Amino acid sequence: MNLYERHVLPYLIDAVCGLPTFEDERRRLVPRAQGRVLEIGVGTGRNLPHYAAGRVSCVCGVDPGLHPRAVRRAQEQGIELQALPLSAERIPVDDRSFDCVVCTFSLCTIPDPIAALAEMRRALKPGGQLLFAEHGAAPNPGLRRWQDRLTPYWKLLGGGCHLNRPIDALVERGGFRIQEGWQGFVQAPRLLGYFYTGIAVPL
Repeated sequence: MNLYERHVLPYLIDAVCGLPTFEDERRRLVPRAQGRVLEIGVGTGRNLPHYAAGRVSCVCGVDPGLHPRAVRRAQEQGIELQALPLSAERIPVDDRSFDCVVCTFSLCTIPDPIAALAEMRRALKPGGQLLFAEHGAAPNPGLRRWQDRLTPYWKLLGGGCHLNRPIDALVERGGFRIQEGWQGFVQAPRLLGYFYTGIAVPL
Protein backbone atom coordinates (compact mmCIF):
# COMPACT_ATOMS: atom_id res chain seq x y z
CA MET A 1 0.00 0.00 0.00
CA ASN A 2 1.58 3.30 -1.10
CA LEU A 3 1.36 6.71 0.57
CA TYR A 4 -1.58 7.82 -1.59
CA GLU A 5 -3.58 4.70 -0.75
CA ARG A 6 -2.73 4.95 2.95
CA HIS A 7 -3.06 8.67 3.65
CA VAL A 8 -5.11 10.30 0.87
CA LEU A 9 -7.48 7.77 -0.66
CA PRO A 10 -9.44 6.91 2.53
CA TYR A 11 -10.35 10.57 3.01
CA LEU A 12 -11.35 11.02 -0.64
CA ILE A 13 -13.57 7.95 -0.48
CA ASP A 14 -15.02 9.11 2.83
CA ALA A 15 -15.87 12.49 1.28
CA VAL A 16 -17.49 11.02 -1.84
CA CYS A 17 -19.38 8.33 0.07
CA GLY A 18 -20.55 11.00 2.50
CA LEU A 19 -22.36 12.96 -0.20
CA PRO A 20 -26.10 13.37 0.54
CA THR A 21 -27.17 10.92 -2.18
CA PHE A 22 -24.94 8.16 -0.80
CA GLU A 23 -26.07 8.87 2.74
CA ASP A 24 -29.71 8.72 1.65
CA GLU A 25 -29.18 5.15 0.40
CA ARG A 26 -27.53 4.16 3.66
CA ARG A 27 -30.34 5.77 5.66
CA ARG A 28 -32.95 3.72 3.80
CA LEU A 29 -31.11 0.41 3.85
CA VAL A 30 -28.82 -0.02 6.85
CA PRO A 31 -31.48 0.29 9.60
CA ARG A 32 -32.98 -2.96 8.26
CA ALA A 33 -29.92 -4.91 9.42
CA GLN A 34 -30.38 -7.04 12.50
CA GLY A 35 -28.63 -9.52 14.74
CA ARG A 36 -25.02 -10.35 14.11
CA VAL A 37 -23.91 -8.33 11.09
CA LEU A 38 -21.01 -8.88 8.71
CA GLU A 39 -20.17 -5.62 6.96
CA ILE A 40 -18.06 -5.81 3.81
CA GLY A 41 -15.74 -2.86 3.22
CA VAL A 42 -16.45 -1.05 6.48
CA GLY A 43 -13.86 1.57 5.49
CA THR A 44 -14.21 4.74 7.56
CA GLY A 45 -17.46 3.53 9.11
CA ARG A 46 -19.99 5.56 7.13
CA ASN A 47 -22.69 2.94 7.78
CA LEU A 48 -22.23 2.78 11.53
CA PRO A 49 -24.46 5.77 12.48
CA HIS A 50 -27.34 4.19 10.54
CA TYR A 51 -27.61 0.86 12.36
CA ALA A 52 -30.78 0.75 14.46
CA ALA A 53 -30.13 0.63 18.18
CA GLY A 54 -31.38 -2.57 19.72
CA ARG A 55 -31.57 -4.49 16.43
CA VAL A 56 -27.86 -5.20 16.00
CA SER A 57 -25.83 -7.22 18.51
CA CYS A 58 -22.45 -6.58 16.86
CA VAL A 59 -20.89 -5.56 13.57
CA CYS A 60 -17.96 -7.52 12.21
CA GLY A 61 -16.20 -5.28 9.71
CA VAL A 62 -14.17 -6.68 6.83
CA ASP A 63 -11.64 -4.31 5.27
CA PRO A 64 -7.99 -4.57 4.22
CA GLY A 65 -7.25 -1.95 6.89
CA LEU A 66 -9.72 -0.75 9.54
CA HIS A 67 -9.62 3.05 9.57
CA PRO A 68 -9.46 5.05 12.84
CA ARG A 69 -12.63 6.91 11.79
CA ALA A 70 -14.52 3.60 11.80
CA VAL A 71 -13.36 2.88 15.34
CA ARG A 72 -14.41 6.37 16.47
CA ARG A 73 -17.81 6.16 14.77
CA ALA A 74 -18.47 2.77 16.37
CA GLN A 75 -17.62 4.19 19.79
CA GLU A 76 -19.87 7.21 19.22
CA GLN A 77 -22.79 4.91 18.36
CA GLY A 78 -22.10 2.41 21.12
CA ILE A 79 -21.66 -0.38 18.56
CA GLU A 80 -19.42 -3.36 19.18
CA LEU A 81 -17.16 -3.35 16.11
CA GLN A 82 -15.03 -6.42 15.53
CA ALA A 83 -12.35 -6.04 12.89
CA LEU A 84 -11.37 -8.54 10.23
CA PRO A 85 -8.58 -6.74 8.37
CA LEU A 86 -8.62 -9.18 5.48
CA SER A 87 -9.86 -9.62 1.93
CA ALA A 88 -13.56 -10.10 1.23
CA GLU A 89 -12.73 -13.01 -1.10
CA ARG A 90 -11.61 -15.13 1.86
CA ILE A 91 -13.38 -14.30 5.10
CA PRO A 92 -12.22 -16.29 8.15
CA VAL A 93 -15.65 -16.87 9.71
CA ASP A 94 -17.68 -19.99 10.31
CA ASP A 95 -20.34 -21.09 7.87
CA ARG A 96 -23.85 -19.79 8.62
CA SER A 97 -22.64 -17.54 11.43
CA PHE A 98 -24.24 -14.18 10.58
CA ASP A 99 -27.83 -12.98 10.47
CA CYS A 100 -27.15 -10.23 7.95
CA VAL A 101 -24.47 -9.07 5.52
CA VAL A 102 -24.24 -5.37 4.66
CA CYS A 103 -22.31 -4.30 1.56
CA THR A 104 -22.48 -0.67 0.50
CA PHE A 105 -20.36 0.92 -2.23
CA SER A 106 -17.78 -1.86 -1.95
CA LEU A 107 -18.53 -4.35 -4.73
CA CYS A 108 -17.10 -1.83 -7.17
CA THR A 109 -13.60 -2.22 -5.71
CA ILE A 110 -13.34 -5.89 -4.71
CA PRO A 111 -11.02 -7.57 -7.24
CA ASP A 112 -13.13 -10.76 -7.46
CA PRO A 113 -16.73 -9.81 -6.58
CA ILE A 114 -18.14 -13.27 -7.38
CA ALA A 115 -15.76 -14.92 -4.91
CA ALA A 116 -16.63 -12.28 -2.31
CA LEU A 117 -20.36 -12.81 -2.80
CA ALA A 118 -19.87 -16.57 -2.44
CA GLU A 119 -18.17 -15.90 0.89
CA MET A 120 -21.05 -13.64 1.98
CA ARG A 121 -23.49 -16.40 1.06
CA ARG A 122 -21.47 -18.96 3.03
CA ALA A 123 -21.41 -16.73 6.10
CA LEU A 124 -25.19 -16.18 6.22
CA LYS A 125 -27.45 -18.23 8.44
CA PRO A 126 -30.55 -19.82 6.89
CA GLY A 127 -33.05 -17.01 6.46
CA GLY A 128 -30.28 -14.40 6.50
CA GLN A 129 -30.19 -11.43 4.14
CA LEU A 130 -27.68 -9.48 2.07
CA LEU A 131 -28.37 -5.72 2.10
CA PHE A 132 -26.58 -3.95 -0.73
CA ALA A 133 -26.32 -0.45 -2.16
CA GLU A 134 -23.86 0.14 -4.99
CA HIS A 135 -23.14 2.33 -7.97
CA GLY A 136 -22.55 0.56 -11.27
CA ALA A 137 -23.18 0.09 -14.96
CA ALA A 138 -25.73 2.48 -16.46
CA PRO A 139 -28.35 1.18 -18.91
CA ASN A 140 -27.72 4.00 -21.40
CA PRO A 141 -25.43 2.64 -24.15
CA GLY A 142 -23.59 5.96 -24.60
CA LEU A 143 -22.95 6.47 -20.89
CA ARG A 144 -22.00 2.82 -20.47
CA ARG A 145 -19.36 3.17 -23.20
CA TRP A 146 -17.83 6.09 -21.30
CA GLN A 147 -17.87 4.04 -18.09
CA ASP A 148 -16.06 1.24 -19.91
CA ARG A 149 -13.50 3.63 -21.42
CA LEU A 150 -12.73 5.47 -18.19
CA THR A 151 -12.73 2.57 -15.74
CA PRO A 152 -9.06 1.59 -16.33
CA TYR A 153 -7.99 5.13 -15.39
CA TRP A 154 -10.58 5.62 -12.66
CA LYS A 155 -9.37 2.44 -10.94
CA LEU A 156 -5.93 3.98 -10.49
CA LEU A 157 -7.34 6.99 -8.65
CA GLY A 158 -10.22 5.28 -6.86
CA GLY A 159 -8.52 2.36 -5.17
CA GLY A 160 -9.68 -0.17 -7.75
CA CYS A 161 -13.20 1.25 -8.15
CA HIS A 162 -14.99 0.08 -11.31
CA LEU A 163 -17.58 2.37 -12.88
CA ASN A 164 -19.11 -0.34 -15.05
CA ARG A 165 -20.05 -3.38 -12.96
CA PRO A 166 -23.60 -4.74 -13.44
CA ILE A 167 -24.36 -5.15 -9.76
CA ASP A 168 -27.65 -7.04 -10.02
CA ALA A 169 -26.11 -9.65 -12.32
CA LEU A 170 -23.12 -10.05 -9.99
CA VAL A 171 -25.35 -10.56 -6.95
CA GLU A 172 -27.28 -13.27 -8.76
CA ARG A 173 -24.13 -14.95 -10.10
CA GLY A 174 -22.81 -14.94 -6.55
CA GLY A 175 -25.61 -17.25 -5.46
CA PHE A 176 -28.35 -14.88 -4.35
CA ARG A 177 -31.92 -14.10 -5.33
CA ILE A 178 -32.90 -10.45 -5.14
CA GLN A 179 -36.09 -10.15 -3.07
CA GLU A 180 -36.37 -6.39 -3.19
CA GLY A 181 -34.51 -4.22 -5.63
CA TRP A 182 -34.33 -0.72 -7.03
CA GLN A 183 -32.23 0.71 -9.85
CA GLY A 184 -32.03 4.22 -11.17
CA PHE A 185 -30.16 7.46 -11.55
CA VAL A 186 -29.58 9.60 -8.49
CA GLN A 187 -28.25 13.10 -7.95
CA ALA A 188 -24.57 12.40 -8.44
CA PRO A 189 -22.02 12.69 -11.24
CA ARG A 190 -23.41 10.65 -14.14
CA LEU A 191 -20.51 8.23 -14.24
CA LEU A 192 -21.19 7.35 -10.58
CA GLY A 193 -24.89 8.10 -10.57
CA TYR A 194 -26.62 4.84 -11.47
CA PHE A 195 -27.42 3.03 -8.23
CA TYR A 196 -28.46 -0.51 -7.40
CA THR A 197 -30.07 -1.03 -3.98
CA GLY A 198 -31.71 -4.14 -2.64
CA ILE A 199 -32.14 -7.08 -0.32
CA ALA A 200 -31.10 -10.55 -1.47
CA VAL A 201 -31.29 -14.02 0.01
CA PRO A 202 -29.07 -17.05 -0.60
CA LEU A 203 -30.28 -19.57 -3.15
